[in-house]
Amino acid sequence: MYRLSTEAIEEFIGLRRDIHQHPELAYEEHRTSALVADKLRQWGYSVTTGLGGTGVVGQMVRGSGKTRIGLRADMDALPIQENNGLAWSSCKPGLMHACGHDGHTAMLLAAAQMLALQTTWSGTLNLIFQPAEEGGGGALRMMQDGLFEQFPCDSIYAMHNMPGFPQGQLVFRSGPTMASSDYMSVSLQGQGGHGAMPHRANDPVVAAASLIMALQTVVSRNVDPLQPAVVTVGSIQAGKANNVIPDTAQLEISVRALDPQVRIHMRQRLHDLVQLQAQSYGVKADIDWRDGYAVLVNNAQCTAQALEVARKHFAPEQIVDNGPMLTGSEDFAFMLERVPGCYLFIGNGAGQEPGACMVHNPAYDFNDHNIAIGAQYWVALVNDLLS
Repeated sequence: MYRLSTEAIEEFIGLRRDIHQHPELAYEEHRTSALVADKLRQWGYSVTTGLGGTGVVGQMVRGSGKTRIGLRADMDALPIQENNGLAWSSCKPGLMHACGHDGHTAMLLAAAQMLALQTTWSGTLNLIFQPAEEGGGGALRMMQDGLFEQFPCDSIYAMHNMPGFPQGQLVFRSGPTMASSDYMSVSLQGQGGHGAMPHRANDPVVAAASLIMALQTVVSRNVDPLQPAVVTVGSIQAGKANNVIPDTAQLEISVRALDPQVRIHMRQRLHDLVQLQAQSYGVKADIDWRDGYAVLVNNAQCTAQALEVARKHFAPEQIVDNGPMLTGSEDFAFMLERVPGCYLFIGNGAGQEPGACMVHNPAYDFNDHNIAIGAQYWVALVNDLLS
């Protein structure tokens, strides 16, 4: 087993907490990327900055090995007000690392330092520190800036913490693993009027209410019950007074699927349903559909290799070899469309354990005990794949 020293663990916990105190939103990760670049240069990596705006890649080539692998961590924070009372809480009002990207960055930096000191591996190692995972599509931006042309990879890997699994547990899944995420805005245009005389208006609120219920049938009646899918109406905006029928109603809708064909089918069915429901109530519907992240699909061979590394270096009870599919989304999916690889999870805490609070919550915090475990896994993976 490759292990960090106690001093190194404390150093990277301090680094993680420093990043946590200074969160930066998508494409604003200037302080974080500068810190990452400085550390990588100190350890002898060739460093490229500016990919995808604030992305950083550290490359190290050792020996005569021809295999090229990539390890990716994300760096951005979220527009959430932190509320956990920790000594290292965010010093920026309204911003916090509520998804653990500070921890992902610290884990990969800890691994980077260990790997720079080793002479046991041979090949090309690309360490990818990505901006703007939280809805900003930073993976796509880095790829558009030539990520894989400048730093070709034969396989690529990433790791995300996951509350709900015991701290330090490594969770693997082959095939579809995380959902696509698309966004649909629907504007219903009716004819307003007095609430006492609804027969002299075309009420978009009633149409919206009926549409919200009808949309639920897309999953229950148009998608294979064995295929996970989600349609959520997260916002409805219409009117301001109880005796006024407004002219318009606006719906904001999230659509998720774990199969690319289901994703396509849902889009068509939702469009048809919106238009036909609107017609049935005498109102007009305008639809704005925005493609989000793709379905994240782990390559079977890469996942098997990644799992075998875990079995070789970690205790059996620390490994889940067929974890659940998740309806959350992740833009590492775009990298996996270009390069085969595996996206795995590390448990952040379950039950009453520290770290069990779900991500995107004001009380969330990354579990610092995972820095050593995550770094040890990355080092083991590199040594096994580049042996």
